[in-house]
Order: sequence, then C-alpha cells, then structure tokens
Amino acid sequence: MSADLAPSIFEQVGGQIFFDALVERFYAGVATDTKLLALYPTPEDLTDAKHHLALFLAQYWGGPTAYLDLRGPPRLRMRHAPFEIRVDVRDRWLMHMGEALRAMDIPSEELREEMESYFAMAADSLRNQLD
Repeated sequence: MSADLAPSIFEQVGGQIFFDALVERFYAGVATDTKLLALYPTPEDLTDAKHHLALFLAQYWGGPTAYLDLRGPPRLRMRHAPFEIRVDVRDRWLMHMGEALRAMDIPSEELREEMESYFAMAADSLRNQLD
C-alpha cells in the first residue's frame, strides 16, 4: 500500500468517536485541577472547550475539516496568548492528556508515541511566560 493510501491516524483510532472520548477523559482531569481550570474563561461549563479540542484533534490527525469550518485556521498561539502558560501549566496539561491517552484503546504503541510526541511539542510551543 502506498503512503498516499495509508489510513490516517484519525481512521486508525476509530474516527471522531475516539477524539470525543479522549477529550472527555482529558477534561475529567482538568475539572479536578483547580490551577489548570482557572485558565478557562468559563470553568463551570467546558462544553465549548471540549467541542473545539475534539474537532481540532480530529482534523489535525486527518479527519474532516469541521474545526476549520467552525473556527477558521487553528492559530493556536494566538488563541492561547491571553492565558499565562508557564512550565507548570504545560506539565499539568500534559499530565491530564497523558492519563487520557493511556486510558484509550490505541491500535499500536507507535501511534500512542506519535500522539504523545505531538502533544508534548504542541504544549511546549504554547508556553508564553518565563518561569
């Protein structure tokens, strides 16, 4: 099978349902983390944040362009600029995402490692405060 015909990670993990479940697990952790939760504009209602993250991740990993259609280009640094993201916040975010990933049924260790690597790179790139 040529690389052009290889299934996307979105397809390999099971599609949108996987990313919806991953984000639900992630935000279950965020909801218990007062320091991380304090960064959200509406910590009492994370519905929009969950929806946006699930759509973004699905699109990033080869799914439909629903995030782009809804919100435009991701512009992650711009969208996160109003929030003070330090190393400790990055680490807390990664901890909850890592726990969520470990709870998911991912078809291979290589896919899990690729996803973990992306999350680490993305979280670090969003840091905007010196420690």
